[in-house]
Amino acid sequence: MAVNFEQLIKSIVTPLVTNPDDVLVKILSEDNDLVTIQLMVNEQDLGRIIGKNGRIAHAIRTICYAGASKEGKRIQLNIDAF
Repeated sequence: MAVNFEQLIKSIVTPLVTNPDDVLVKILSEDNDLVTIQLMVNEQDLGRIIGKNGRIAHAIRTICYAGASKEGKRIQLNIDAF
């Protein structure tokens, strides 16, 4: 069963932000062993996603890493604002 990383990240991030309509998750590239994902949020919500000392961003990445390791892949999650 393949993990839908776009849906996984969106379901984690949406409850954390004040502007859930501005959450955009896009797979930039997908090779045999590396998946690069871009997470875009509203500029006002960037601090909520990164968290104090990057703890929330680290937790989101850890969940994605766990899902990817089941498939033998690696994940690179880029977090940015617009």
